[in-house]
Amino acid sequence: MSIAAKYRPYYTYEDYCQWEGRWELIEGMPYAMSPASIPEHQRVSVLLNFEFVKALKNCKNCKLFQPLDWKIKEDTIVQPDLLIVCEKIEKKFLDFPPVLIVETLSPSTAGKDRGEKMELYQSQKVKYYLIADPQFKKLEIYEYINTQYEPVSVNPEMYHFILHDNCTVDVNLLDIWE
Repeated sequence: MSIAAKYRPYYTYEDYCQWEGRWELIEGMPYAMSPASIPEHQRVSVLLNFEFVKALKNCKNCKLFQPLDWKIKEDTIVQPDLLIVCEKIEKKFLDFPPVLIVETLSPSTAGKDRGEKMELYQSQKVKYYLIADPQFKKLEIYEYINTQYEPVSVNPEMYHFILHDNCTVDVNLLDIWE
């Protein structure tokens, strides 16, 4: 154990529930969520949300959520920007992996989204991880294949997602960078 880890505070879900504001907790380490996102970040998130809602209209099982607590374990709770869940949520938080996660990068979150969170989502076998980068107008799609994420597409006009046994969707991704 490193010296820094030895002296760093360690928090759990019980602590997390007491905090004001928006936080994430990864292996006991708290991360304050950024202040309100910049307009471009919000616009990209809204457009992605719109396209996924339209595409999911005929799927009875899968639902789209915007920041929702995903409690992975007692010391790890994250709030992805967008997520798709294909099972019923029985608690006030998600306690199983979603099928798809979108993180929209901002300068203050890019390192965590491409590093810790990508590794965390991969360890939980989240089928699709999308990284939207408003600064470079780039959407990267990763799919969990075998034991790791594989890049499967960058800036596709349309993409065919197989979300659930009875749910596949074609999502128009062309217009998110208007």
